[in-house]
Amino acid sequence: MVLPSFKQQFRQLLQAASVSCTQAHIDQSNKVVIDLLATWLTELGFTCEITQVTKGKYNLLAQYGSGVGGLVLAGHTDTVPYDESLWNSNPLDLFEADNRWYGLGSCDMKGFFAIAIQAIQPLLTQSFKYPLFILATCDEESSMSGARALVANQQKFGRAAIIGEPTNLRPIRLHKGIMMERIELLGQSGHSSNPALGHNALEAMNDVITELIKLRTQWQQQYQNPLFTVPYPTLNFGCIHGGDNPNRICGQCALEFDLRPLPNMSADELRMAINNKLKPIAEQHQISVEYNPLFSHVPAFEQNANSELVKLAEKLTGYQSEAVAFATEAPYIQQVTGDTIVLGAGSIDQAHQPNEYLSLSQIEPYTLLLRQLIAYYCL
Repeated sequence: MVLPSFKQQFRQLLQAASVSCTQAHIDQSNKVVIDLLATWLTELGFTCEITQVTKGKYNLLAQYGSGVGGLVLAGHTDTVPYDESLWNSNPLDLFEADNRWYGLGSCDMKGFFAIAIQAIQPLLTQSFKYPLFILATCDEESSMSGARALVANQQKFGRAAIIGEPTNLRPIRLHKGIMMERIELLGQSGHSSNPALGHNALEAMNDVITELIKLRTQWQQQYQNPLFTVPYPTLNFGCIHGGDNPNRICGQCALEFDLRPLPNMSADELRMAINNKLKPIAEQHQISVEYNPLFSHVPAFEQNANSELVKLAEKLTGYQSEAVAFATEAPYIQQVTGDTIVLGAGSIDQAHQPNEYLSLSQIEPYTLLLRQLIAYYCL
C-alpha cells in the first residue's frame, strides 16, 4: 500500500463525518476516522489497538517501538455539529483559499493527525529507543467518554503527552474545568388571587439565584489565578424555565447554569456548598429541590511550570506557557501518561463555527515542532 499524500490524508479525514452530539439524531460514529488512521499507521509499522468505548464509538492507541516511557501524540476524532448552509464550501471536504485549508475539523482537530503522520515519517529510518504513541479518542466534543475510558481502564503509557488542540503553536499548561448544573424546584400551583393557595417555585428560584450570586462573589474573592484572562472562577446563568400563565402560582421552575472552576477547586466541594444554600430555601418556601449535574464535570487542568515537558516546549516554541478558558482531554490524559501539555496548530477562535480553517503558514512549523519533540522523547 502507498500512503496517501499529506493533503489527501487531510482531505480524507475531513470527508469522514464523525459528529458527536448529545442529541441522538445528530450523533455519529467515529469508526471511519479510526479505521483510516489505523490503516495508515499500520502501514508505517505501528501496532494498532482499537477499543470500543460505547456503541459506534472507538478509541485508537497506536504504538511504534517498544519499552517504557516515550511520547504520546493525542487528539480527538470527532467534530461538533454543523450547519452546511452557513458554510462557503462543503464542510466535509478540503477547500483551499487565501493560504488556508477550510473544512470541519481542519483545526479542531482532525488536521492534527495528518500533521503528526507527516512529522513521523522521516524519523522512521532511525532506531527508536523509546516508544511513540498516537492516541485518537472519541466524543471529546460531547461526553469525553473516550478519554474517561482510558482512566477507567487504568491504562498507562508514555512519559509525556502532547494534545494537538489548536493553540497557535503556544504551549498551554492550564485550563479551567467545566460543570454544567441543573436545579429544579417543585412547588404548588394555584390561583394567583390568593398566594396561600400554593407555593411559588419562581419566587423560590429568585432566592436560589441570589444565593448563587453570593457564592460566586465569595469564590471569586477566594480563588484567583492571574495566568487566566478571566482570573477567577465563573458562574453563568444560562437558562431558566418555569410556570405557564400569569394568573397561576408558578408550580415548577428549573435553572441551568455553567461553572468554570480553576485548578485546585473541587467540584464535590462546590456542589456541597450549593446544596447547603438550597436546603433552607426549600424549607422556607415549602418546595422540593432536585439538584443534578447535566453531565459529569470536566476537571480543571494544570501541568507544573517547571516540568521537563513545559520547559522543553517553551524552548522549542519561543513562547512562555499559558492558560486558556476552553477545556480539553488533558486532565484525563495526564492521569494515564505523565507530563502533559496542549500544543497545536490553528486557533481556537476558528473552532465550532462555519468556515473553520487551518492557516497553511502554521503547518510546516508545527510539523518541525512535533518532529523535535518525538526526537527528544523517543530517539
